[in-house]
Amino acid sequence: MRIQISDIIKNEGREVELAGWVHARRDHGKLVFIDLRDRSGIVQVVFGPGVKEASELRLEYVIRVKGEVKKRPENMINDKIPTGRHEVSAKELEILNASVAMPISVDTDGYEISEETRLKYRYLDLRRERLTKNIVSRHKIIKYIRDFMDERGFLEIETPNLSKSTPEGARDYLVPSRLWQGKFYALPQSPQQYKQLLMVAGLEKYFQIARCFRDEDTRGDRQPEFTQLDMEMSFVEREDVMKLNEELLINIVKSVYPEKKIQEIPFPRLSYKEAMEKYKTDRPDLRTDKNDPNLLAFCWVIDFPFFEKTDDDKWTFTHNPFSAPKPEFMDDLLAQKNIAEILTTQYDVALNGLEIGGGSIRNHNPEALKSVFRVMGYEDQEIVGKFGHMLEALGSGAPPHGGIAWGLDRFVSLLQNEPNIREVIAFPKTGEGYDPMMGSPSEVGKKQLDELGLEIKKSKK
Repeated sequence: MRIQISDIIKNEGREVELAGWVHARRDHGKLVFIDLRDRSGIVQVVFGPGVKEASELRLEYVIRVKGEVKKRPENMINDKIPTGRHEVSAKELEILNASVAMPISVDTDGYEISEETRLKYRYLDLRRERLTKNIVSRHKIIKYIRDFMDERGFLEIETPNLSKSTPEGARDYLVPSRLWQGKFYALPQSPQQYKQLLMVAGLEKYFQIARCFRDEDTRGDRQPEFTQLDMEMSFVEREDVMKLNEELLINIVKSVYPEKKIQEIPFPRLSYKEAMEKYKTDRPDLRTDKNDPNLLAFCWVIDFPFFEKTDDDKWTFTHNPFSAPKPEFMDDLLAQKNIAEILTTQYDVALNGLEIGGGSIRNHNPEALKSVFRVMGYEDQEIVGKFGHMLEALGSGAPPHGGIAWGLDRFVSLLQNEPNIREVIAFPKTGEGYDPMMGSPSEVGKKQLDELGLEIKKSKK
């Protein structure tokens, strides 16, 4: 039975079966040496003259090898890899699949290759050690989160990816309906409404590793689809949510990244006003040594303004229309006065100068939620049309509740010391939202458009 390459060190003197890719090849006449790679690591395999197929091997061939695990001579030890004190003396070789010449190299860190080329051949790009480590670490973080939340009584609940278009801060991706021509689903910008409805349902503690979709303008660290750790809790106050999340963040670092140091525990707290006055940003980088890649400076930013002015001199929410104001500002919200002075229960967590999460205590009173939309200029009829389901739900015995969402891609990229989130996503798109591997977005045929009742019109420029 095949074993992983990393396990050969436990099998010295035994015959083992390995399978993987030819990572490097050196032909010394009677002897052929290869580096064999699987997900767990690399090992040197030695083929003698009795294994004739070895001369056929080329880079990235997929092979199966049987042989004896031996200690390498002292002067041949490779201290750069965990298996470097051992090698496999091959007795049998099976070529499972040949490979054409690689369009990109996979034995470097990949930074020297253009990103569009790497994304076009992402199934090859993921073979490189750096990206494999990123994907493995992402898995470990998510597994830790799931275990942590389960131990504390949270339920992992999936929510729909086909929903209703509502104004939540960014443009929706719309999905036309064939059965309901002229009507559209929207892909969720976040599970915000659904997780609140789960609290109304009495499930009390929810979390999800959630896929989210936002049709935003292009920017280097944005993706059309991304992943959040999403959670919501009933019968809580701001301190309860912040305490739980701080504990989870600390435990992830200690468990998965023991080599990293958290600069300050408990995390420092700054009001929005203090952060802007002192650091000119609401996601300050508090590291005392910004050259230390293993130094993590978390902080909380609280007491945000609830509303801000738009370019056309109207009010809009700064974070989330479903947030509650701080208790001392509830009367002002209900009366729709002193709008600029109202502070929200929003709390953001920043890490090394980037926001990695944000949440709030929610408005569980339907009249207070109505007031938010009235401040923003919505008429009552429009409020009911867009959010009637939420108002009705909140009026049916909704408990006080609050939660948070982390940008999981960003959090992982910071922990992995990567320059952007695309390096920790298996199949990302470019900064312009294009997938060079699949060639998407792409045109569709007239038959599909006719079934949906759609017609493409050229934009006027």
